Amino acid sequence: MITIDQSLTPDYFIPAIDRFWELSAAKIQSILKHYDRRKGSPVFTAAGKYTTRGWTEWTQGFEFGSAILQYDATGDAYFLELGRKETVDKMASHVGHFGVHDHGFNNLSTYGNLLRLMRESRLPMNLWERHFYELAIKLSGAIQAHRWTTIPGGGYIYSFNGPHSLFVDTIRTVRILEVSHLFGHAIWDENDIRIDLLERAVQHVQATAKYAVFYGEGRDMYDVRGRVAHESVFNVNDGNYRCPNSQQGYSGFTTWTRGLAWAMLGFAEQLEFFSEVSVVTDGRAKEMEAIESTCEKAARAVCDFYLEHTPSDGIPYWDTGAPGLVQLGDYLNRPADPFNGYEPVDSSAAAIGAQGLLRLGHHLRNRDESASTRYWQGGLTILKRLLEEPYLSTHSEHQGLLLHSIYHRPNGWDYQPAGSAIPYGESSMWGDYHFRELVLYVQRIAQQGPYHSFFHALTNPNE
Repeated sequence: MITIDQSLTPDYFIPAIDRFWELSAAKIQSILKHYDRRKGSPVFTAAGKYTTRGWTEWTQGFEFGSAILQYDATGDAYFLELGRKETVDKMASHVGHFGVHDHGFNNLSTYGNLLRLMRESRLPMNLWERHFYELAIKLSGAIQAHRWTTIPGGGYIYSFNGPHSLFVDTIRTVRILEVSHLFGHAIWDENDIRIDLLERAVQHVQATAKYAVFYGEGRDMYDVRGRVAHESVFNVNDGNYRCPNSQQGYSGFTTWTRGLAWAMLGFAEQLEFFSEVSVVTDGRAKEMEAIESTCEKAARAVCDFYLEHTPSDGIPYWDTGAPGLVQLGDYLNRPADPFNGYEPVDSSAAAIGAQGLLRLGHHLRNRDESASTRYWQGGLTILKRLLEEPYLSTHSEHQGLLLHSIYHRPNGWDYQPAGSAIPYGESSMWGDYHFRELVLYVQRIAQQGPYHSFFHALTNPNE
C-alpha cells in the first residue's frame, strides 16, 4: 500500500521540474538525431537506444507530442517547430488509420496539443492552421468511432484484435470522439445515416465501466473492487459478453497495472469532461446524467485499488498477479525494487496512474475533502518518486526519460540485460510522453496557469 506524503504541494516540485525539462530536451534531440526512421516509429529502448516493435502504429504521436509538450512547458520555439513539422509530415496516416483503436493517443497528442496551444494564445492565431488541426481531429474521431461493435444496450470501439475485443486502453482514446463532436462533426454512414459521435463515446465509456472494471459485487470468483481486465471478450453473433482476457497482462483474472492506469486516467478525464462540458441534447439528458456517476464510480474504484495494491513508494509491478511476486515476500509494504530477480516493475503505469489520481482528487476537491486529499497527495507522492533516480533517466547516453518501463512481458519483447532474470532499466515512448504530461499538469497548477485538459480550451470551438 502506498505511503502517502501529505506534505507535498505543487510548488515543492518547481526545482525538480526545471531539471526535468532540461533532461527531456536532450532526450528528444538525441532521438531526432540518431533514430533510424526506416525502421518505423520508435516504441521502446534496448540498451538505452530507441528501437521499434511492429504490432500497431500507436506511439508516433507520443514522440512528436513530446516536442509539443516541451514547448508548452518551456517556451522553447525549437520544439514547437519540430512538433509542427513532424505532425504535418508524418501524422496524416494516423488520422486515416482504420486498423487501430489508438486515435486519441496519436492525434490528440499532436494535432490536439497544437490546437489547444493556439486556443490558449500560446501560438499566433492562424485560421487556416487552426482549421487544419480541427479537420484532422474531426476525421480522426469519426474514423475511430467507425470501429464499432454493437452489444445489447450499446456498443464499443473494438481493439485491433477484432470486433469481439474491448480493450480497457481505449478509455483514454475515446476522447477523440468527444472533441470531434465538440466541433460539430458526426459519422455519415451508408444511405446518409448520421451517427452521433457523443452517443458512441458515451456507450463506449459505459461498456468499459461495466465489463472492464470490477466492483466487488460478486461478478465472479475474482471480483475484487477496482480490479481491471485488459480485454473483455464478446460473442459478435449476439453481442453477449463472454469473459475477461489479457493481451499484455498475466491473465484475465489478474490486473495488468498499465491497463489499470489507463482506466484511472481515462475515467478521471471522462468525469471531468461530462461534469464540465454542456453536452446534453434532446433525447439524451437521462443518459448524460447517468454517465457522470458511472465515471465517478469507476474512477474511485480503480484509483482505490491502485493505492491499496501498489508498493509503498507508488511504483507498481507489471501485474498484480504476476507469479514471481510470491518470491518477494511483503513487497507491498516496502518500495518497489526494479532490480529484483523475479518480476519487473512498470514505471509507465505509475506515470499514467499518477495523473489519474491527481485529476480525480482535483475533481472531488469541493465535494469530498477526505477522498480528494487522498487521491491528490497520492498522485504527488508518485510524482516525487518518479522524479528521483533510479526512475528519472539522468545519463546522457540513454535516450529514454523514464526508466523501468515494460511493454509486453508475456511475449518477452522487453530488453533484458545480460545476466538478469528480468527486464529493467529501459524506457517507452508512452511512458516518456505521459511522464512529460504529468509534470506539465503539476507545473501549470504550481504556476497558476490554465488547467491542462483535452477539452478546456476547446469548449467553445466556434469562437
